[in-house]
Amino acid sequence: MAVEKFMGTTPQRAFVGIIIIQAIAVLAMIGIAFAFVEVDVRTSSDSRYKTIPCYLAMFGLAEIFELAMALDALKARNIVQLVGILAFHLGLVVFAALQVDEAHTALDLSKEAGCNTFAVLCDGSLWRKVEPFFIVNPIIIAVSWIFMLFFVRKLFEEFGWAVFELVGANPLTKTMYQWYQIMICLLKFDFFFFGSVTMQLIILVLASNSVEFGLTVAAIPIVLLLLVGAGIAVQREIKWLMSISLVIMLAAETYFSKQEIDMGLLLYKLVRFYEPSSRGEYISTRATLTFFTIIAFIILFMTFGVGLRCFSDFDKGLTQAKVQTVPEKVIYSSPNSPGVGGDRQSNYLDRRLSIE
Repeated sequence: MAVEKFMGTTPQRAFVGIIIIQAIAVLAMIGIAFAFVEVDVRTSSDSRYKTIPCYLAMFGLAEIFELAMALDALKARNIVQLVGILAFHLGLVVFAALQVDEAHTALDLSKEAGCNTFAVLCDGSLWRKVEPFFIVNPIIIAVSWIFMLFFVRKLFEEFGWAVFELVGANPLTKTMYQWYQIMICLLKFDFFFFGSVTMQLIILVLASNSVEFGLTVAAIPIVLLLLVGAGIAVQREIKWLMSISLVIMLAAETYFSKQEIDMGLLLYKLVRFYEPSSRGEYISTRATLTFFTIIAFIILFMTFGVGLRCFSDFDKGLTQAKVQTVPEKVIYSSPNSPGVGGDRQSNYLDRRLSIE
């Protein structure tokens, strides 16, 4: 029996192929819609019209991220990350569905009194032209998710026993390793969702000369260092660095205000989307910004909790398993091998049952 090589099996290639095909299809639909909009509307003239190019950028980032996560999960035989990708893909379905209404709000002003902007917006003709390209996207993503689910089940069978090669059959050690995998997976999703919220705010909403713009940009390297530091700390079991990372995670979920300068990340941003003084700035982006911000808040909170769990497992003999990789070829003797063949086959079955 052997651990198959990276991209060496049909389920692995099919899983990656589905992601690539649906990415091409979705980006093509958005690209066509963007091209139609650019012909008739100057998207840079008003923040509400930037919804389409931002949507294109967001999906481009999401598809690249998902492909990178898939390749990484297959390389590492990480079943936890494959499940995370399925959840992320469902999030893309929700995001694509939300964009239908937000693009409608941005591109169809026919119901607004005294519309005097672009004619194609005032009579709704532009929206009717691009509407099919928006509606088809959540359908494409949902159908691709069904196929991905089928092949993840195949990959679960393929990778199900590979953890044994790293941590052995001890249930306690196996559980600690699974929590470690969850932590690393959450850190990666933290990176994406924080980057997504930040990108949308910078492109769509914030004025480059505002205090909030400067604070948002300044937060980017801080959060990146936090996530990288937390990843290194949990892998190498560096207690002082893990302690600092957990404290900053907790602080990042709160917001503070002093006089006229607001500081903070997630909860502060969420409040800004709905308070009367600023809600008008987010008229065509509120739904997706709310969705991404809430998901980012939940994932960061989960990361903090799982980080505490992983911290409690430090110095329990898991460090070596965290830094080594599964060998791509691990050969077991066949039942016909002289001497110990039957015992090897029995051991393999015991190992398989232990993992499952």
